[in-house]
Amino acid sequence: MNADLLNIVTVQAQTVWHDPQANREYYAALLQDRELGADVIVLPETFTSGFSNAALGKAESMDGESVEWLRKMAATCNSAITGSVQIRDGGRVFNRMLWAMPDGRMHYYDKRHLFRMADEHLRYAAGTDRITIDYKGWRICPMVCYDLRFPVFSRNRFNAAVTDGYDYDMLIYVANWPSPRHFAWQTLLKARAIENLSYVVGVNRVGSDGNGLDYLGGSTVLDFLGQTITESGSGPELNSARISYSALREFRTRFPAHLDADRFRILD
Repeated sequence: MNADLLNIVTVQAQTVWHDPQANREYYAALLQDRELGADVIVLPETFTSGFSNAALGKAESMDGESVEWLRKMAATCNSAITGSVQIRDGGRVFNRMLWAMPDGRMHYYDKRHLFRMADEHLRYAAGTDRITIDYKGWRICPMVCYDLRFPVFSRNRFNAAVTDGYDYDMLIYVANWPSPRHFAWQTLLKARAIENLSYVVGVNRVGSDGNGLDYLGGSTVLDFLGQTITESGSGPELNSARISYSALREFRTRFPAHLDADRFRILD
């Protein structure tokens, strides 16, 4: 059964450097201090530690405290909740975007594009597969930070098995995207929405991290035209945006650009 309206809550906050327990308590307080009425809650990338290669030593397993915390928060808030965490799996560490359902089910996506300018590619393992999560009748595609710069991997490809021919209805990017490249963050999020005829959610952190990098936030929810539904400023902020599946479907019917799209496949 499709829910026509989804309420998306973006949680833009100042992640504590290298302190998973403090971050779990911090984000729990943000979520429990208000009646959110959320269907989906989106936290930043590496919300338990900040974006740090030095945090690998504290990488958790899928049986660890942060995965259990996400399950608990999803049940408490009665909503899906997502964000990325360093996860050790099979002897390798992934920047893993976790998606916890209110009923306890867990999905995950491993960041494919590793940020070589910070040597992420030397310390983390890259994911290979894009995933789509079915939630309340919506198809949702999760991505992590640097993935935003690679439109081919993000592309909403034609899928004849799906009624309207689209792979997904909403892209979600969680990030630690620093202030020197803030214009790129804003511009690329809009481009992904426009070219994919999809809602796009981008959630960034704010403040300064242990590497001396500053973050301007700019978490946002965009419609399928790239227009802003809600946008955060440069400080800690929770925002809510209600998006409509019927509005998306109507626009795709009037403007079926996917019928003229190039067919391709991604090579590893």
